[in-house]
Amino acid sequence: MEGPAADKAALRARLVAARLRLDTSERVNAARATGAALRSLPELAAARTVAAYVPVGSEPGPRDMGEVLAGRGRRVLLPVLLSDNDLDWAEYDGPASLVAAGRGLREPAGPRLGPAAVGQADLVVVPGLAVDRRGMRLGRGGGSYDRALARLAPGAFTVVLLYGGELLDAVPTEPHDRPVCAAITPERTVRF
Repeated sequence: MEGPAADKAALRARLVAARLRLDTSERVNAARATGAALRSLPELAAARTVAAYVPVGSEPGPRDMGEVLAGRGRRVLLPVLLSDNDLDWAEYDGPASLVAAGRGLREPAGPRLGPAAVGQADLVVVPGLAVDRRGMRLGRGGGSYDRALARLAPGAFTVVLLYGGELLDAVPTEPHDRPVCAAITPERTVRF
């Protein structure tokens, strides 16, 4: 492996290792801060449909992501990981609607809406390991969210939740990578 793919793999390893060194209180405080910042986004107040993820392991963000985003008649879509690493989507219907899935994920148990359902979202909260000053996101490497981002309607607002120190000057990119509109860290919200 050479070029951007190798650079991405090395950066991913470094960032994942740093996340694993965070203690529980740092993770809890970061989840609280990023959740509050997410709730305060004007794009969330205006959104009719939101697509997001349920953080697991060392991923930043509130563990009750669906509850943070729900309200005011807003529809919340959460991902269902498919065998080819693409994402299907299902509607969030409260904490009891989440079930354990492969890779330690929690997914909604309701009817599947298809991979194209993410295109209905006005706001999309995506996971990531880092974002650079151009809004280019470094994910885990499976391509799940790059495919989802490619399906969004023009004007959809995309935001990634990160820990402090994960907003970088540059991340390696490849042609399939998609930028996000904003990043939220426990300390601040940055728009690109």
